[in-house]
Amino acid sequence: MERIRAALLDIDGVLTVSWKPLPGAVRALEQVREAGLKVALVTNNTSRTRQSIAERLGGLGFDVDGGDVLTAPAATAAYLRRHFPGARCLLLNSGDVRDDLGGVTLVEEGAGDVDVVVLGGAGPEFGYEALNRVFRHLGRGARLVAMHRNLYWRTEGGLDLDTGAFLAGLEKAARVEAEVTGKPAPAFFASALEHLGVDAAEAVMVGDDIESDVLAAQRSGITGVLVRTGKYLPETHRAASGTPDHVLDSFADLPALLGTTGS
Repeated sequence: MERIRAALLDIDGVLTVSWKPLPGAVRALEQVREAGLKVALVTNNTSRTRQSIAERLGGLGFDVDGGDVLTAPAATAAYLRRHFPGARCLLLNSGDVRDDLGGVTLVEEGAGDVDVVVLGGAGPEFGYEALNRVFRHLGRGARLVAMHRNLYWRTEGGLDLDTGAFLAGLEKAARVEAEVTGKPAPAFFASALEHLGVDAAEAVMVGDDIESDVLAAQRSGITGVLVRTGKYLPETHRAASGTPDHVLDSFADLPALLGTTGS
């Protein structure tokens, strides 16, 4: 893999699970950096800002800063500023990411006029009343923007439902299709490549979600690497819509794949 100059890395399920480092992940990231590769952490995490993610990872021993992190909320803000300037946006999200939504007009629940409903990450906030309010806004003509379609994610307690499980029902009930801004949207990967200053053929994407991380990246011309950690399930792998370029037991095996272990 001599042409690889950059690594796009998912966080949840690749570097950490429930904010605990996976075995060998800290050292593997060090080796990737020592080999001179550029690194971007590309995540659909919607509960923390870019800076808070970097600080949390730094406390775990990972050598990262806020500039290394590209989040779905930040991508969503750019999308809303570009396509819906000045729109009144209602955000349904678990966690406070307002610092990454600069330039977006957010309205409080109960607001009468809503132009765009924005769905972030699922959590206790995604109860019946909240989802029903979203449904009614959509019925009155509001657009639907979702930061991702993830159905579930891995925690220390097991797999937990995520936004995609609720998004599918809202789309069907309201007869609308959401505009997705995080992975697997091609624009998200394009932004990451632009951020790093590399071409798709010079980058590798490492993720635990075969569809949203790996195959989506491959459709953008990026080399895909699936890891058998996090949300990885053998049955999901077998039923996938395509074949990953590479499959590893964990991120700790990436330096060997890239030929950087001797660095």
